Order: sequence, then C-alpha cells, then structure tokens
Amino acid sequence: MDPQPAAPQPVAPQPVDRAAVDPAPVEQARRLVRDLFPDALAAVLAGSTARGRATAGSDLDIAVLVRDGGETRRETLRFEGRLVELFVHTRAGLAELFAADAATRRAVLQDMYLDGLVLTDPEGEAARARALAGADLRQGPPALAPEAVGTKRYGLTDALDDLADAADPFERLAVAAVVLEGAADLLLDHHRAWTGGGKWLPRRLLAADPQRGGALLEGHRLLCVSGEHAALTAAASEVLDLVGGPLREGYRRAWRGVIDSVALKAGR
Repeated sequence: MDPQPAAPQPVAPQPVDRAAVDPAPVEQARRLVRDLFPDALAAVLAGSTARGRATAGSDLDIAVLVRDGGETRRETLRFEGRLVELFVHTRAGLAELFAADAATRRAVLQDMYLDGLVLTDPEGEAARARALAGADLRQGPPALAPEAVGTKRYGLTDALDDLADAADPFERLAVAAVVLEGAADLLLDHHRAWTGGGKWLPRRLLAADPQRGGALLEGHRLLCVSGEHAALTAAASEVLDLVGGPLREGYRRAWRGVIDSVALKAGR
C-alpha cells in the first residue's frame, strides 16, 4: 500500500504583508470608487486582495462610507471584468452594522476597516471608523448566555453520540460538520474570541487557540479523508471539558417562543 501523504499542519493567521499586495487590483478598486462614488467620505479595500493573498478569481471587497441621506446596502456588480462586493453605508448605517456584527460575534465589517487598504479618506472618516473597529475587536464579542452555552453543550454532546454511531459515510460527513461547528462555537466563546463562517472559521480558530483549534481542524480533515472519527471526537471532547463537560440527562430548556429562540441561537 502506498504511504499516506504527510498531513498538512494548520498554520495560524499571519500579519498582513502589504509588500505582497498586487497593485493592479488596488488601482482598479480606486478607479471604481472614483467612477461610482466620487463624493465618498471614505472607501476601504478588504479581503484577500488587500491581504496579498488574491488569486486570479478573487473579487474586490470594498467598504464605502457615503454621506448622510445615502443608502446603506450590500451590492454585487462587475467592474472592468472583475466581480466586486460593495458594502455601502452612511455614518448611522455603519454604527448599526458594527453593532449587528458584534451581536452575531462575527465582526465582519470591523475586520474590513481595521485591516483594509484605504482607497480614499478626504475627511479622515476612514481613520475614525478604523479606530471604532479596533475598539470593538479588542473588546471581543459578547459572551454567550449560560443558557446558550448549555444548549450548545447539549447539541455537541448529541452530535458526538451520533458521530460514534454513524455507519453511513455521508451521514458521518454531515455529522462531522455539526461537531466542528459546535465545538468551534464553544471554544471561541471560551476565549471570548470572534467567530466566522466559511474560510473565516479556521482562521478564527487558529488565531484564538492554535493547539485546540488546530486539533479540531485536523480531526475534521482526517475524518473527511479516511472516515475515522477518533481524532475529531477527542478534540471536540477536550473542548467540551473546558466548558463544563458533556450534557445529556439534566438538560432542560423552557420554550419562550420563536423570537427568544432565534435570539438564543444567535448567542444573544
């Protein structure tokens, strides 16, 4: 049998290297702002392009601060052949979006302003927004309510039981995703660290806890490659032990209606 390739080692996020940034898409972003938002108070280029990690298919993520009376919106368009994600907001809209991002424990827009490349800032608004974003990020997300932690402990315990019993390979993969997400939520809350979706989840995990976060990610990778769940189970169980251990009998949650249920799911 051919030897298995060496497992890739999770790497913690590195500081942004501006020297690695390709200037061509940056100039393209500046042209877009000049053409579409000539009166913008500020504009910031974020995402992989601003971090020096862009590929040929990378889009442009641009936050645009417009004057009061403008529209706060998200919009996708194509400019000079490149896909662009626009995050447009007024001052009031930016404050509301910062608050919403903090409540969901993701801080998407805060990250854009703090680490992004400033494209235009004629009145110093980008610098002010960056200062507010930095304050939010340093403070960290609100802690999950005890009831929410209990619900997540119960859900992760149940998912680990399902994972141990899963014989169908497709079901095993689906349950493994639930285990990873549940353990990540609890680990990030334990550290009062921001969470994220998609490619941002491993980045957040490795930034908050390289050892335990890396073990979760490697356990999930091994299961996807081989079907073996032992490493993922061990990593998720270690996270459970950090926050009170498995929860089965004794769990109780009073039903208070749809609105409270949705708020609890969001961690509020």
